[in-house]
Amino acid sequence: MDFSAFLNTVITMFVILIVGFVLGKIKVIDSAASKMLSKLIVTVAQPALIINSIISRPYSADNLKLAAISLIFAFAMHFIMAIIAFVACIKLKEADERKITEFAMVFGNIGFLGIPVLGSLFPENGAFVASFFVVSFNILLWIIGLGIIARGREDIKMNVKKVLINKGTIPSLIGFAVFLIPAIFPQFALPVFVTKSISYIASLCTPVSMLIIGALLAPRSMKNIFGSGKVYYLCLFKLIIIPLFFCFTLKILGFSDFWVIFITAVSSMPAATSASMFAEIYDTAPGFSAQGVGTSTLFSVLTMPCMILLATEVVKWNISIV
Repeated sequence: MDFSAFLNTVITMFVILIVGFVLGKIKVIDSAASKMLSKLIVTVAQPALIINSIISRPYSADNLKLAAISLIFAFAMHFIMAIIAFVACIKLKEADERKITEFAMVFGNIGFLGIPVLGSLFPENGAFVASFFVVSFNILLWIIGLGIIARGREDIKMNVKKVLINKGTIPSLIGFAVFLIPAIFPQFALPVFVTKSISYIASLCTPVSMLIIGALLAPRSMKNIFGSGKVYYLCLFKLIIIPLFFCFTLKILGFSDFWVIFITAVSSMPAATSASMFAEIYDTAPGFSAQGVGTSTLFSVLTMPCMILLATEVVKWNISIV
């Protein structure tokens, strides 16, 4: 584990977020530009990031096993977070804000931030493992996520096609297919210009997404960013309580150090930008959603390193019951 590389990555993202905030203030990145950049990221850069993360690891039986285990952990983590979020949000009174808070607690920014951050934290296999969490994210986004937003509304219909065919599952299938080719043709290798092109496009994800999040915060006053008790409640669960739950639970159950630290890290990611996207599409407290995504991202610059440092200490404790 390379904590110094991780810390440098987080600080770099914070600096880019501040640049995005300034660009939003001076209208270089306005609402229209943010939407176009978001479309670029979701349509082109994130699929490239997923493919690049999977094909960056050579095929082997061990890596195939790691991929399967990663998927199991990813689905289990999201389902457990969904239960925690549902219970945590029961008493929130305003219906739409309750939905967005619950949604944001479940879905973290695994794609835009998680893959580069976890790749820097675990240089050997962090991005590879994180890419399978993105697969789980994109499938459950259209089951659990849309189910939360659709609660009590007859105008929103669940769509099986979107569950199976979306901008997360398709590049995941492509990447995994390329990953598996050497199992049949051992000498197979993608041309260097193809892998470099995918890598360069994938590298757009982190800087552009942080610029967008900074620009989303720009129209809001400091009071709106830091003065909302509802957003603090979201950040408390998303950035602290849920990661702590996974950290201590996995340690007590006897899971390996890698999984204790990795799941703590991935569960400490800020609210996904998908929360804002769904809020806009389905007219569900879009302003509150943007505030939750932006503020949780801002706070995560401090909370993520703290959660991961804690996890690195917890794994040293002798508290396993297995």
